[in-house]
Amino acid sequence: MACSSVYTSGMDPLAALLDGPRAHGAFLLRSVLTPPWSLRIADQAPLTVVSVVRGEAWIVPDDGESVLLGEGDVAIARGPDPYLVADHPATPPQALILPGQECRTPDGGHLTAYADLGVRTWGTGGPVVLLTGTYGMEGEISKKLLAALPTLIVLRAADWPTPLVGLLAGEIGRDVPGQEAVLDRLLDLLLIAALRAWFDRPDTDAPAWYRAHDDPVVGQALRLLQHQPGEPWTVAKLAADTGVSRAALARRFATTVGETPMAYLAGWRLALAADLLRQQPDATIGAVAHQVGYGSAFALSAAFKREFGVSPQRYRTA
Repeated sequence: MACSSVYTSGMDPLAALLDGPRAHGAFLLRSVLTPPWSLRIADQAPLTVVSVVRGEAWIVPDDGESVLLGEGDVAIARGPDPYLVADHPATPPQALILPGQECRTPDGGHLTAYADLGVRTWGTGGPVVLLTGTYGMEGEISKKLLAALPTLIVLRAADWPTPLVGLLAGEIGRDVPGQEAVLDRLLDLLLIAALRAWFDRPDTDAPAWYRAHDDPVVGQALRLLQHQPGEPWTVAKLAADTGVSRAALARRFATTVGETPMAYLAGWRLALAADLLRQQPDATIGAVAHQVGYGSAFALSAAFKREFGVSPQRYRTA
């Protein structure tokens, strides 16, 4: 039996959505600080993870309530809107973090108050230690995930005990071969675990595609579509593989997910294609089309241009 699966069959929906734009040489930094301190984050990154190893820190969104983080707490900030990380909401910004992690004074001058303190370590020295991991690229798969997130998510250490913050803190200062890959994977683990914990809260408005995986029929259908996008799927074939009638599957899928199975599949295939175009720069458009279930480069190009407004080749080189 031929298998054109892009993702492994054991993946859950959250892992599948994160697998395309997963951390690859992500920006990771340990900040060591003495109050008063204040950092204005305007790097436009799509997603940033902040965890407190020692001391406490405030996160102050431009639009939203200020949140105090304690030791072991984890915050996830969704970009591109700027925000403040500081010892107190009233402390004026001392440093401005711009796209590309360029650091300036608030008036645009050269920053001298904060210095390099060692491997992936920066600051003024002091009792406060923060870890920051930034996802700098927004892959098309992640748009479905990012659209489901609020501007700021906070997970308290008391409610969500995890060894991952300590593991990342222990590894971030090491300078050994292969360490970048180790840190990328630890950051991914921390992010996925935090998002899963947040989505599973009863008071969280988790997206329909996440909750749908609890449905025995729709969940199975979603897994088949996600793991085998290259298969020639029809509603009838999907219904047969999930053990229900075509009408029952179509009705249940649309009610649970919010769109039809074929609409979901079309969006998923194009999202995969968008990521593969950048992940596999030497692959032909036809090869990418085959991987995601299109019969030809022309068919993929036509659908891709309708969705993204540009051709696959233009998207790849943009």
